[in-house]
Amino acid sequence: MLPDTPALVAEDLTCIRNDRTLFSGLSFKLRASQALLLEGRNGSGKTSLLHILCGTRRPEQGRIRWGGEDIGELGSQYHAALAYLGHKDGVKLDLTLMENLNIAKHLGNSDASALPAQALEELELSGYEDIPARHLSAGQRRRVALSRLVLSRAPLWILDEPFTSLDRHGIRIVETLVKRHLSNGGMLAMTSHHAVDFEPHTVQRINLSA
Repeated sequence: MLPDTPALVAEDLTCIRNDRTLFSGLSFKLRASQALLLEGRNGSGKTSLLHILCGTRRPEQGRIRWGGEDIGELGSQYHAALAYLGHKDGVKLDLTLMENLNIAKHLGNSDASALPAQALEELELSGYEDIPARHLSAGQRRRVALSRLVLSRAPLWILDEPFTSLDRHGIRIVETLVKRHLSNGGMLAMTSHHAVDFEPHTVQRINLSA
């Protein structure tokens, strides 16, 4: 599905926040079908590093390259290659689930063959299509947010605590979704306080508290 996914390369990254160095000299490479799991205590810089990988924050030192090119120079070309999910779901509460996904499909870098109804079915939200999102539980709204990944054709997924508000069954659904993405040649960078199982795919672990 994604046979020519470029490598994501981080070189000698330093991040400083409020005059405190969160990490320095950090380098790694992420290739197709590989996952990067960021670990560490609260405040260790996990979310800051994800923002740097997204290109929404500049490191104090170092650079990120995608396919050999600096992501700052690639600009929108790089942003089209990634799908980001942060702490907030980004779900419009007054809109139905179908309305939320239709907007996401038209605004994002979506797979033309992917259908919102199928995305909701994969996240086990069938039957809720016409319900305003405000009537859902926190876990169900998180699933709506995650269903946008089904629509995306971005090779790089950057996920900040994707399992927030999910029960064990919801976590298993997302693990299955991620494994399929990796099997198709995609790549993943994520934080999680939950133990995750992405076998048999290659998982790099970086502990920013070490």
